Amino acid sequence: MKLFKRMIKTLVLISLAKFAVAEPINPILKAEIDQEVSSPPIAKPVNNDVKQARNYPMQPPLIPHNIRGYEINLNVNKCMACHSRNRTEESQAPMISVTHFMDRDGNFLAEISPRRYFCNQCHVPQTDAKAVVENEFVDMKQLIKANAEGAQDD
Repeated sequence: MKLFKRMIKTLVLISLAKFAVAEPINPILKAEIDQEVSSPPIAKPVNNDVKQARNYPMQPPLIPHNIRGYEINLNVNKCMACHSRNRTEESQAPMISVTHFMDRDGNFLAEISPRRYFCNQCHVPQTDAKAVVENEFVDMKQLIKANAEGAQDD
């Protein structure tokens, strides 16, 4: 009899759970999986050529201009039209880092290293898109400052 009552209670709870308000299955689009949702508008690229601060050590610089239509393949690298060593004076673009001319063993090469050739593996352009998830990143300088202030309070 106890087992029967337990089974009835379980069935009742399961049936009530169907009526509970649940979060959508896709929290970014705020929709259920079987709902059609219109796509958000394509974000506009930031195109101001202003260098942006880096958030952590060794972060690759962000691309401060539009790169739509830039061809980067085995035969062509559009980025090098401005950022190569022999084009920076004319273009006034920053030259790529000397680390891009090193092989995996640390030897310097005459040309850009094949492992650094595809720029957008590391460097990304920015857009005016709203953040889809909240960013809780804290810069190292802020952490060090907060730690130092906390130590002074002690």
